[in-house]
Parts: sequence; C-alpha cells; structure tokens
Amino acid sequence: MTHKKILILRFSSIGDIVLTTPVVRCLKTQFENVEIHYATKKQYQSILSANPHIDKIHVLENSLNDLISKLRKEKFDFIIDLHHNIRTVKIKWALCVKNRSFNKLNIEKWLIVNFKINRLPALHIVDRYLATATPLGIINDGAGLDYFIPEKDNVEITSLPLQFQKGYVCVVIGAMHFTKKLPVEKLIELCNKISQPVILIGGKEDYNTGELIAQTDRHKIFNSCGKYSINQSASIIQQAQKVFTHDTGMMHIAAAFQKDIISIWGNTIPEFGMYPYFGRETNLALQKQNNKILEVEKLYCRPCSKIGYGKCPEGHFKCMRQINFDSLEL
Repeated sequence: MTHKKILILRFSSIGDIVLTTPVVRCLKTQFENVEIHYATKKQYQSILSANPHIDKIHVLENSLNDLISKLRKEKFDFIIDLHHNIRTVKIKWALCVKNRSFNKLNIEKWLIVNFKINRLPALHIVDRYLATATPLGIINDGAGLDYFIPEKDNVEITSLPLQFQKGYVCVVIGAMHFTKKLPVEKLIELCNKISQPVILIGGKEDYNTGELIAQTDRHKIFNSCGKYSINQSASIIQQAQKVFTHDTGMMHIAAAFQKDIISIWGNTIPEFGMYPYFGRETNLALQKQNNKILEVEKLYCRPCSKIGYGKCPEGHFKCMRQINFDSLEL
C-alpha cells in the first residue's frame, strides 16, 4: 500500500459513526505504517476518543473553512468519504487528493419510501462502507463493530441500585425521531412483560418518559435517562444481559458488544441495511428467523421515511402501536 495517511469523513450521528468502525479497524490492522485520521462533529468526538485504531480526530465546530484549513496541513494521501454530503464534497474538492465516496442509495430509498418498490441491495451498510475502501485493498475481517469506552466512563455495577447488581436488561427508550419510538403505553407494556430488572436508557430529553415508565414499578425499573453520558450508557449496555432497542445509535453500540438484541422498528425498515451487525455472517433473514427483529410487516405505509418524522404522517401510528411482544421469551 502506497497511501500512508488516510482521512475518514463521517460527521454524524452516533449509530452511523459506530457503523464505520470496521473500516477504521481494517485499514489500521491490515496495512503497515498507515496513519488514520477521522473528521466528525465535536459532539460525537467522545464516541471515537478511545479508539486505538484512530491516530487523530479532527472536529467540525462552527466553521467548515476552519476545518478545511487544518486538514490541508495534514497532506493526506487518500480520503474515504462515508458521509457524502455537501460539506464532504467541499472538503474533497479543497484538499484535491484521491478519494472514494460512499453510495447513499438515495434513488433506491426514494423508490421504496414513495412507491414501495424495493431495489435496495441485500447488503448491510457496513459492507457498503467497506466497499468504499476496496481500492486500498482491504477486506472484511468479520470482527463486527467496535466501541471503546474510556476508563473514566466505565460504570461500576456496584454503583447501581442493589436489585440491579445481580443482572438486568436494558430498554433503550430514546430515538432521534418520534416515529422511531414506541409510545409510552407500549414501552410500559414491554417492561411489564420482562421478568428481570430493567434499566431504561435515553438522553435528558427522555427523562420524563422514563419516569412515566419507572413509576409503574420503582423496584424493578431504573430510569437512567439523562443521568449518564453516551459512553457511560454504553458501559451500562455492555454489562446488560439483553438489550431491547429502537432503530437508534444505542442499538449499534449494543451490537458492538455482541449483546443479545431485540430491535423494534417503526417507520424505518431493516431492509435499509442498518439492522444489528455482528460480523460478516450476519444477515437479515437470520435476524428475523430468530425473532430478534420486531416490526409490523406488510403495513401499506411503511417505510414512510428513510429517517423519521416528528409525528405519524397517517395519524394512526400503526407501525409502533401494533407491535406484538407475545413472540418474545421474556
């Protein structure tokens, strides 16, 4: 390999960044004398700060031009663009070095969202990310995703309430968009069905929802929403026996720890290629066969978006309200 210094571009969000970690690892471990740099938004820097395969992180704060000026000084040999938006196009144009961009499949996503015509490849997004780096000769090592927690962010299990110290499951109640989240009454139904102690995972914005759920059984349910950082929440997930989660970043963090995951899907669909990824042997058919994916299949309006909405466009929210937990062994 002649390229000595490589820049990876991915500005957001939590899950998407975690999904790029196999590219980072394969580049670093399969070639000698390679220096890996990663550019992301400042608020996501902590997700990558402990990754031993990254030599330097560059952060986008307020000014793209300031970031470009800093990147120019590095004199990169190759850029791997795993975001592929206007900002990354400007960076590649400004740096004027060899590069390869991730195919976002926007036409294919538009077809399935608007006409329910599925032309999406049967490939996980991790495999599509890795394909972006194939000109450099890397291959999928099959080791799955990475997530490294800084020592200071490890949560000691003895710091949890006593009833959770002998084992618990996590229920991730947060998500970036409303239509990716179970309604509170469905979350309460799920937690009531789970026989083990439950720790609720989410951000500060999920605290009130967490309180509504936890007050149904304070001894069994611990609302940790807003009490921990991303890395600390990852530590809680790492020590869990099982993880229930929406299509969100914490799902991919759980997959990085090879946890037993039950993923719950609303307006988005696993066919977009972002279901839990455990390595090259993972496939969507196997996931569904093992009842690891919960969704309302053949609903006329799914998917209604490739990302999500602040409310159900149809008004009924059947994609989440009709989720059935009866098939789960809880």
